[in-house]
Amino acid sequence: QVQLVESGGGSVQTGESLTLTCTASGPFDVMAWYRQTPGTERELVASISFYGNINYGDSVKGRFTISRPGAGSTIRLQMNNLRPEDTAVYYCNAHQFVASSTYWGQGVQVTVSV
Repeated sequence: QVQLVESGGGSVQTGESLTLTCTASGPFDVMAWYRQTPGTERELVASISFYGNINYGDSVKGRFTISRPGAGSTIRLQMNNLRPEDTAVYYCNAHQFVASSTYWGQGVQVTVSV
């Protein structure tokens, strides 16, 4: 059973920082963070491939940093200079190309107040 364990959500004020961590139970080709607010579709925040290729959503470029410390299946999302519009549920995502399988974590709430 594949598991994605997320941690690090919380409530902060504008301009503050949070770090989200996701640990997967197995190796994946790509891991990513998405976010979603009520009534909207999930949007990509940042992704990182097994080989270190990184992509960011336009709204977080320059403020968020995704990394994969070590050789395991853990990713971190460092979120700096947070804004109220960053308020959302953040979901960890992991994808395996060969198996064409995608997995989602339970989600963590990030709330940024003015």
